Amino acid sequence: MNGYWGSAIILLAAQWILSENHSTLSPDFYESTFELRYLVSDFIIFLFLIISEILLRTRPRHVEKIVLVCGFSVSYLAFYILFPFLNGAEIVLILPILLSLVYFSWSALYSSGLLSLLFLCLAYLFIRPDNLGVDWFGFIMAAIYITLVILIGRAILARSQELRKNMESLVKSEQKLIVEKAISDKLIKMDALTGLYNHKTFHEYLENLILHCETNGVSLHLALIDIDNFKKVNDTYGHWVGDIVLKDAAGCITELLNPNNFAARYGGEEFAVIFTDTTAEEAAEQAEQIRMKIESLPLSHSREQPVTVSIGVCTYQPGNGKELLFRNTDNALYTAKRTGKNRVIFHQLAE
Repeated sequence: MNGYWGSAIILLAAQWILSENHSTLSPDFYESTFELRYLVSDFIIFLFLIISEILLRTRPRHVEKIVLVCGFSVSYLAFYILFPFLNGAEIVLILPILLSLVYFSWSALYSSGLLSLLFLCLAYLFIRPDNLGVDWFGFIMAAIYITLVILIGRAILARSQELRKNMESLVKSEQKLIVEKAISDKLIKMDALTGLYNHKTFHEYLENLILHCETNGVSLHLALIDIDNFKKVNDTYGHWVGDIVLKDAAGCITELLNPNNFAARYGGEEFAVIFTDTTAEEAAEQAEQIRMKIESLPLSHSREQPVTVSIGVCTYQPGNGKELLFRNTDNALYTAKRTGKNRVIFHQLAE
């Protein structure tokens, strides 16, 4: 729209220049035709611009149609004003064709091209003054010029359509690669049986959290969870039942975790859970909830005894390092196993 306003201002300047250089036209024709023509046309042009500005603000869904209609109207009215008082005024008729290329519209290209040719015919037959006659050579050249612009526009739209299809294909391929990479990353980080993070990912995450704890003083607690008598379950009911027990236990852990916690299958029948942004008492309480949730699992798949777990919990002390944290947590887990199983032992209480 700023371009249209600028074009309208340039048109006014051209009219002023023409009004100062109209000696080639008869005074009667200039006064009766030219002045009336540009006054009425100028009024209509600015009326179209004002209406278009209002519609653009009240009908944002129809921006393309409003801009196209406004462009067509301004271009044809400008040609009507300048022809035949300015040589080369026919160039104004290609502006609607170029405008259709901005919106990559085939229908706008063909409709604007046909309208431009029709308007050119009407201009040469009816608008030119009688004393000038019909310049058939100029008409043919202008028609050829407009036709070439239409053909060039058609080639541009065809090429842009090819580029768009190629771009869409590239975007889809990139999206596919992103999805495949995300799936691959997930498979690398996750344990296939339980859906928890695997041993390697757990250690990477723990190292980052320990660094965060050292620098920012965030609380960190580690819990090691071991399924009691798991070898007996495998020997008695088979490994397929053992896999079900692992899945059920992992489901209980996941269900009770909050967004600040992190759980992983540490190895075999052992799980590891990291509690952050909690007190030691809250970490011990959450570990107890996990123990009770697993113990309450319904008996199924020929199991006569409920699944129970032993849990060791330890709070990380800045400066201790990952190895000492694991050693203290493992000692707490060993104490829980040695003192009867199916219980939670906090490291500070074990000493």
